[in-house]
Amino acid sequence: MQFTNRINRVQVSLTIGMAKKARELKAEGKDVISLSLGEPDFDTPEHIKQAAVRAIESGKTKYPPVGGIPELKSAIAQKFKRDNGLEYKATEIMVSTGAKQCIMNCMLSLVQEGDEVLIPLPYWVSYSEMVRFAGAKPVFVPAKFEEGFKLDIAALESKINANTRLMIFSSPSNPAGSVIEKSELNAIAQIVKRNPQMTVISDEIYEHILFEGEHQSISQFHDIKDQLVIVNGVSKAYAMTGWRIGYMAGPETVISACDKLQGQFTSGANSIAQWAAVTALNDGLAPTEEMVRTFIRRRDLMVELLSEIEGFEVDVPKGAFYLFPRVSSLYGKDLNGRRIENSLDLAAYILDEALVSVVPGQAFGMDDHIRISYASSESELREAVKRIKKVISNEFQSAI
Repeated sequence: MQFTNRINRVQVSLTIGMAKKARELKAEGKDVISLSLGEPDFDTPEHIKQAAVRAIESGKTKYPPVGGIPELKSAIAQKFKRDNGLEYKATEIMVSTGAKQCIMNCMLSLVQEGDEVLIPLPYWVSYSEMVRFAGAKPVFVPAKFEEGFKLDIAALESKINANTRLMIFSSPSNPAGSVIEKSELNAIAQIVKRNPQMTVISDEIYEHILFEGEHQSISQFHDIKDQLVIVNGVSKAYAMTGWRIGYMAGPETVISACDKLQGQFTSGANSIAQWAAVTALNDGLAPTEEMVRTFIRRRDLMVELLSEIEGFEVDVPKGAFYLFPRVSSLYGKDLNGRRIENSLDLAAYILDEALVSVVPGQAFGMDDHIRISYASSESELREAVKRIKKVISNEFQSAI
């Protein structure tokens, strides 16, 4: 059987791949600690679950509209007004099966063969593959660990040409937990304004998983509203990953195109999950705020513990629930008889020897790093770092 160039140019997600391997080892009876998936370990708040139960009991189980039920669109519009000071009509809002589908809808609607898409490093694993699937070329904008992964504005502008159709970024970021500051967002907005052929996708799924200050969105610069799509969802802030509800807001023409596309692929997102999302968005952030306080404690713990491992350089993220330590000083060495040449080798070594699953930095465009999620209990995190330290530090000493 011959497969298309379209599917052949897409790589398997390394985050999902590492999680799959961890599950396989667990099924074999191995005591694996998974720090690879971007999933809060908290249960969905009870009032949200009860909203889903009520939706089932009241018969809200039929096909929903392709772009989302009116009640959820209204809740999303209220969220944007309340949290971001933005006005969006129902025709400028769309609901999909997760933020990932929102982004893919946009990608397939806005770019094609010969187009280029700007992606700041490090980037979420699926951005580049979505671009390639759409037939376009990902163009990466560099960032430095020493500068807290600060976006290089001059490098960004230098990469824009007549073929640049799109820019996509997340803030707070997956994988680094870094945040793009207001001044940088303003600079991006001015660049976009000077390039009317460009659209920006601002992935704000970690908007409420923020550890200091207020969330800054590029949407505050209203003169690029017609060139901006905001993507968000309920998975991270409300611990609703499995409910698969994402949403976006943008120009009516873009939303209409995405609605047409989604209507031919998946139709509307799960009706019960949509009703649960209405309650999540309307009923405040008290559970989220408690979750964030826990993440801050875990972040501080992990920064402290990982910094004690020789070969690990750790910064302090400002949001999300990941660490993205630089580990390249371990490359070119033999650890426990295995040659470590890159992040893929190191992640495989840590999984095999320490039974801890992490994600290679290759997946995010920066091979000098690995991504570690701290969306696990404190006891699991302590045990995971203890294991990693044991298989790295002892062997690192013998390697040098």
